[in-house]
Amino acid sequence: MSELRTSELANAVGVHPNTVRRYVDRGYLPPVERSPSGYRRFTQRHLDCLRVAHQVYCNQYPSVPIRQLGLRITQATASGDLEGALELAHRYRAFVQSERIQANIAAGVLARWAFEEPADITIQPLPIGHVARLLDVTIDVLRNWDRNGLIAVPRDPSNGYRRYGLREIRRLRVIRLLSRAGYSLSAILRMLIQLDRDETTDPRRALDMPRPDEDVITARDRWLSTLTDQERRARTTIALLEEIIRRQTAGYR
Repeated sequence: MSELRTSELANAVGVHPNTVRRYVDRGYLPPVERSPSGYRRFTQRHLDCLRVAHQVYCNQYPSVPIRQLGLRITQATASGDLEGALELAHRYRAFVQSERIQANIAAGVLARWAFEEPADITIQPLPIGHVARLLDVTIDVLRNWDRNGLIAVPRDPSNGYRRYGLREIRRLRVIRLLSRAGYSLSAILRMLIQLDRDETTDPRRALDMPRPDEDVITARDRWLSTLTDQERRARTTIALLEEIIRRQTAGYR
């Protein structure tokens, strides 16, 4: 393969030339030699590394662990440790699959909670500190969920303190489960609003489908779709690395 300039390398993968320059600066691509006139000289190896990096980074920021695994894959590829990169890519896919399983389990619990009849049990309302210990969260987390509209907690008329009954505790358990499974507070709030208004019979879809007027700020705002896309990218990355390793036995051309 003949040498490529920055624009040619970018066009081959479908990215902006500035993306190529940024990836070089960040070490996602191997060091680049320059021609006597100052142009960067890219090779097949750079093209392969760019294809891998593009798979890892061409979407919304997923989560810190997923991002860190992706970074290690690109660094290993750029350094020439293709076998190590392939092993990391398999770990990447396994981790994403585990996250997706947890997210699906949480969504299943949500669906059961949304439509089951509440137990006819009366308990003495509990103060916020007691509920925080019961759910293994901080008091600040409970207050934050209240302030952000995920739950409306009755207050003691004599002193204004929050008092949590069985209904509130059950709702908090679901919120905690969804949050720990990776869903954003925006996604959880979107779903709860629709359920409270009887506007949906599919909580899982509400959890993953922003409204047309809703800003999607993070990947966790549509977490199930994000994880599905990440798993697809992981499979593609594994296939790319296997292709590069096969070709490397004959040398880059």
